[in-house]
Amino acid sequence: MNLGKAQKADLEWRNGAPVCLRFDDPYFSVNDGLAEARHVFLGGNGLPERFVEGFHIAELGFGSGLNLLAAWKAWEDAGMTTPLRFTSFEAYPMSLGEMAQALAVWPELVEYAKRLTAGGMQMRCETLELNVIIGDAREALPEWGGKADAWFLDGFSPAKNPELWSPEIMQAVGAHTAQGGTFATYTAAGHVRRALVEAGFSVARPAGHGNKRHMSVGVLL
Repeated sequence: MNLGKAQKADLEWRNGAPVCLRFDDPYFSVNDGLAEARHVFLGGNGLPERFVEGFHIAELGFGSGLNLLAAWKAWEDAGMTTPLRFTSFEAYPMSLGEMAQALAVWPELVEYAKRLTAGGMQMRCETLELNVIIGDAREALPEWGGKADAWFLDGFSPAKNPELWSPEIMQAVGAHTAQGGTFATYTAAGHVRRALVEAGFSVARPAGHGNKRHMSVGVLL
């Protein structure tokens, strides 16, 4: 699916990290972005322990593709030889060149970044089935026919990008989660957690990464 309503990412580079000017928010921290992705999105969803053939991750906010690469590497490191299914919703896509520049920060991801930028955002290979849905998630997510086993909720800060954290979006996340599926996000904002409870998740607030006191995780009841 491609809704054809996306706008180009409007970014600048600060201290080697891409910053979205539209929301005045960095895509990740150069110092610990990969560690945060592993702590929040992998660890928060119980991965890689839950990986099974056909496992499906969905994400709000593809950004540089960092979370994808962290999950893809974990999938291969776990010995999985079938495709990891990964669907992401992105309204303001970075170019493949911008992604390559951003991801070059992490040497251990270089080969994965090369494979991503060579394959593009509709990529199929032996260990990955990637579909980045370009457009406004408020329109695209309700129309999506899939259900995820795990959600990475990684839009820009709820204070700066509230549209991607609305009760309606969280309801759509719940409706597109497999029974027993999970979510994880770096934010512990009360209104986001309440919306996820209303969407059918049990929600917990474990320790966040680095200087972030808390994050949010949950399981669909």
